[in-house]
Order: sequence, then C-alpha cells, then structure tokens
Amino acid sequence: MIKIITDSSADLPKELLEKHDITVVPLTVTMEGKDYREGIDLRPKEFFEKMFLSDDLPKTSQPSPASFSEVFSKFDSDTELLCFTISSGLSGTYQSACLGGELSNARVTVWDTLAGSLAHGIQILLAAELAEKDHTMDEILAELKKFRERMNILVLLDTLENIVKGGRLSKFQGSLAKILNIKVILEGVKGEVVMKEKIRGRKKFLKRVYEIIGERETDFSNITFGITHTGNFEEAEEVKQEIIRQFQPKKVILNYMGATMGTYAGKGGMIISF
Repeated sequence: MIKIITDSSADLPKELLEKHDITVVPLTVTMEGKDYREGIDLRPKEFFEKMFLSDDLPKTSQPSPASFSEVFSKFDSDTELLCFTISSGLSGTYQSACLGGELSNARVTVWDTLAGSLAHGIQILLAAELAEKDHTMDEILAELKKFRERMNILVLLDTLENIVKGGRLSKFQGSLAKILNIKVILEGVKGEVVMKEKIRGRKKFLKRVYEIIGERETDFSNITFGITHTGNFEEAEEVKQEIIRQFQPKKVILNYMGATMGTYAGKGGMIISF
C-alpha cells in the first residue's frame, strides 16, 4: 500500500485531497507578527484580503523536520509513503521532509516536484491515480519523472506591486510598469522562476499566453491544466474557458493560489500549469 503526503503548497481543491485520501503538512504563514498554518488557520480568501491591505509582504516558512516525522510515524511499517514537496529551488521544505524521513524510520520517498501550486498538485494526482491502480513505487516515480521533465508553469503577473514590496524591483520601476500597463509572464524552469516576457496591455498579454501554450504541445487531449488565482476568480474562469475552447484538454482544475506562491503573484495574478 502506498500513502501520499504533501506540503500545503500544492493548491489542490479540498475535494480532491479528500477523494484520494491525501495527508497535508502545512507551511506556516507569518502576517503582522502572527503565525498561521496555511489552509488550516488561514484560508486563501482571507489571506489575500489581509495581504492586499498590508504594506509588508507575508513570510512563509517550511514545516520542521519534526512536523514531517510526526506525520510519517503515524503509519505502520507495511505502508510505503510518498511525500511531495514544493520545489527545492523555492523553499527548504524538501530538505526538511528528507530529514523528517530519517527521524521517523518510516518507509518514505520524498519527491521534489521542482514546482509550486498546481504543477505540484497535478503530480500528486498522477501518483494517486497510479497508486489506486496498484502500481509500484518505482513505476509511479518513473511516470512522475516523465511529467516533471515536460511540465509547463506560466506565472502571470497583472501588477508588480508585490515584487516591489519584496525588494526585487524599485518603486520607480514598479510605478513605470503601472503607468505603461506592463504585464509580466514568468516561467518555472528547473525548479526556479525566471522572467519570460514583458507585454504592454492585458489583451496582448493574454493572447501571448495562449500562443505560448499552443507552442508547447500539439495534442492536449490527455493533458490536465491547473489554474490558480489570487481572488480574481472571474478572470481565471475566463482563462479556463478559453483554454478549453482552444485546446480541448483532458481536464482543467481551477483553485485559489496558496500563500507560498500567492505572496509574489500579487493582485490579479494567476499560475497556469500543464
């Protein structure tokens, strides 16, 4: 039997976590001096409402090795554990989970998704479906490796306000981008987030996003898309419908972005994963 565990940055809807009996180890979000467990003490909607009103960016911290060890130790020795974490290039969660595995003496494999948000979540669903069909751990890891090598992550920034708050851009540069109506596409590459394109105007911005998606694959019929947003549900739903219209994918999952990725995406931000 294989049991799946993940940190809270996967951004999977609650019903999918419950359907596949996935255990979640929460990251911690610190806002205005108070600590919250992501998804437990602080729901995404509340998180974004607080963040947009604050002058300072929230801080996220990975679960401790002891937190992972405590979860791993709950399972008997007959159970194989597969633990998914946010990219090791974005957080120390992977290392923390590896240490937790050593502390617990459990039969645990820790998988670095090299992703965040639903690119992380889609890997979990792939593994869950394979485990439910009695595939072995080696078979599951082989399929995960294939997915991880071809996955696409596009981070759409409607505003650079949070990048300025985080000190990665000057106030002048941020103001100039706002005046010129500049939108930014970032991309997940080998576990890190890098600049892809800067585009002036929202209409051109979204048109370019769909062009990039179309350049990546020719047949989307067996591909699951994940779209996460920072409270801009209607815009995200429009993107979802356009993706369905243009590409006819297998499935599209739409959900709030969690605090880990949402801190930098900012107001109007989205992440498209496939």
